[in-house]
Amino acid sequence: MTAALFTNAWSEKSFLLVGLGDSVTAGFGARRGYSYFDLLVTNSPDEFEDMKHICLGTVLPNFQFTNLAVSGSTSREHAEHQLPRLPAIHSNTIALVVMTTGGNDLIHNYGRTPPREEAIYGATWDQAAPWVTNFEQRLEGMVEQITIRFPNGCHLFLATIFDPTDEVGDIEHAGLPAWKDGLKIVAAYNDVIRRSAGRHSFVHLVDVHAAFLGHGIHCTQFWSAHYDAKDPHYWYYVNLEDPNERGYDVIRRLFLREIAKTANEFR
Repeated sequence: MTAALFTNAWSEKSFLLVGLGDSVTAGFGARRGYSYFDLLVTNSPDEFEDMKHICLGTVLPNFQFTNLAVSGSTSREHAEHQLPRLPAIHSNTIALVVMTTGGNDLIHNYGRTPPREEAIYGATWDQAAPWVTNFEQRLEGMVEQITIRFPNGCHLFLATIFDPTDEVGDIEHAGLPAWKDGLKIVAAYNDVIRRSAGRHSFVHLVDVHAAFLGHGIHCTQFWSAHYDAKDPHYWYYVNLEDPNERGYDVIRRLFLREIAKTANEFR
């Protein structure tokens, strides 16, 4: 993160930061003030030295925020329950929307029940293929609804879905049932998210999946393909499906980097 980008205000215009999605945006597992959404707004009391004063509150003086994300929610629930709750805003307000979606579609119900749409865990590729198509259609509908709700201007920052197996695919080593086609299906969901960012100029990809490789269940294995010698640490919470506070710090940095790239458009 370049501190110089956060030295002066980006704009005097009015902004609204909105969080949408699942437990990653809701901040499950983090103390109050340490989720990625919280850290986008303002720094924590014991902030890392290199991140002091690097937050949206520093550069957007006319700035409000609301987080509508709900832990455990699926992409359909994001479309049907969260989007209708988007706040009405003044015509001169620009919306910055941060979103994590699709992750719970993949992990529910940890193989305890037969796979179905939005509870895909354990599915074969043939079973999952139509659900991937439906996810793409659902995500496209959400993007369209967000633009309708924020006609004065909107930037949507959309995160990819991380893989705690570091692309090895051996989720059984984390205590869950083996999932033969899991890697392929996770990759397909992430391809949907990447295509959405490629289709719309106002949708910006936040590649959490790539950043987290080497920080899952194989983080200490120096022979692993994604081993990170500079930071060989685990970035996941005890439930495996959410980040720990180190992970939330990384996600905060990723979102801020992408948001900063759009700063010139705010003036």
